[in-house]
Amino acid sequence: MSKTVDIEWSKLGFSYMKTDLRYVSTWKDGRWDEGQLVEDNKLSISEASTALHYGQQCFEGLKAYRTKDNKIQLFRPDQNAIRMNNSCRRVLMPEVPVEKFVDACLQVVKANEHFVPPYGSGATLYLRPFVIGVGDNLGVKPAPEFIFSVFCVPVGPYFKGGMAPVNFVVSDYDRAAPFGTGAAKVGGNYAGSLYPHEEAVKKGFQDCIYLDPQTHTKIEEVGAANFFGITHDDKFVTPKSPSILPSITKYSLMHIASEYLGMGIEERDVFIDYLDEFKEAGACGTAAVITPIGGISYNDELHVFHSETEVGPVTKKLYDTLYGIQFGDIEAPEGWIVEVK
Repeated sequence: MSKTVDIEWSKLGFSYMKTDLRYVSTWKDGRWDEGQLVEDNKLSISEASTALHYGQQCFEGLKAYRTKDNKIQLFRPDQNAIRMNNSCRRVLMPEVPVEKFVDACLQVVKANEHFVPPYGSGATLYLRPFVIGVGDNLGVKPAPEFIFSVFCVPVGPYFKGGMAPVNFVVSDYDRAAPFGTGAAKVGGNYAGSLYPHEEAVKKGFQDCIYLDPQTHTKIEEVGAANFFGITHDDKFVTPKSPSILPSITKYSLMHIASEYLGMGIEERDVFIDYLDEFKEAGACGTAAVITPIGGISYNDELHVFHSETEVGPVTKKLYDTLYGIQFGDIEAPEGWIVEVK
């Protein structure tokens, strides 16, 4: 008989909750051990761990979804594995084989399946895989040992009152350095964004728009998400840059725009001075799928896209299609869905 949990799914936010089991594997002497599910949600590591002092760590985020017929499925976990390995390579950590990564995620979801919210609640089970450098180390060099772990937390729908546009402000701060770690999902990128985010919120905005660090003329990211715009002739446009974190949601939306909605797609420079080429705009990522952008404030002027109060029709169609694929209501492209059995 499966377990049950006493959770008001409609009241869930995006905050930590201890679930029953998580996966932990250790890399030592040149290889990963088999890994195991454990109850303890605390890690005991050396005070000299590189993760604590030199930022040698990275993480991922993906979700498990319950379908109408009560199946549980993951959305493109192999892509998260590939992206995590790109991050690992960038900060000299051992890669986690894709099969091991996906298997760890499946084990964690299966062991905590009673925490997967019911279909129709809008809530999901969020998975957080991560790799950290541990062990006794003092100099600036790679750690002697590493931990790969995956834990899960049920999270509520991102838009409590329904999806509505929000405004962003262009930041004077850089999210990442040119040729730095912007394309890797490492904690330092997020630590550097905390202050600009707080400044934006104080000014009454949802978050910052970051421009390219070399010329400060091109849009790169929207807070911790990727930017996209819909042109007046219905092209899906998104920035291209070596310092942007490649969003799995963004590339999924590009495929949907092209193959499901018959739109043209362009990955290219998006200049902040030419916002009027877009009739709609949004930010995309795992948490919200799409956050519609009502307006962008730049040089004390607010450029409004479709509306500050209503979601644009193309943005809505993109959201509904991807959301439908993730929850099993729309047929997914081959290989996008991995069922938890």
